[in-house]
Amino acid sequence: MTEPSSLALAAYRHVLRATRVAFRGDPRLLLSARHEARSSFALSSSLLPESPEAAAQLAHAEDVATILRKNVVQGQKVEDASVDEKYRLRIHEETERGDNETIKMSSKEMGSLASLKRGEN
Repeated sequence: MTEPSSLALAAYRHVLRATRVAFRGDPRLLLSARHEARSSFALSSSLLPESPEAAAQLAHAEDVATILRKNVVQGQKVEDASVDEKYRLRIHEETERGDNETIKMSSKEMGSLASLKRGEN
């Protein structure tokens, strides 16, 4: 079985790597995100490693790392005289791409979130 401290270290490293992927080319935001990660882990350092709260914090850290890697895309305004506002997006190899099929569906076809929670289709 893996020690809880090594799980915390691994989660911390995953978050730091994810910040590097998500905020590459933006040193101010990269440093800010890393500072936030450090602060969050420092606040949780007093939790007992075997506690459910520690496990929840580790799961949260892994979720944050996944979201940063797959769902955060940075945009930079492109100065172009022919277009009022144009942005260049930095989409990387780990960015999750959807097919937008649900946009074509009607609300009846999609159903509602409430019906999904009740187990209806």
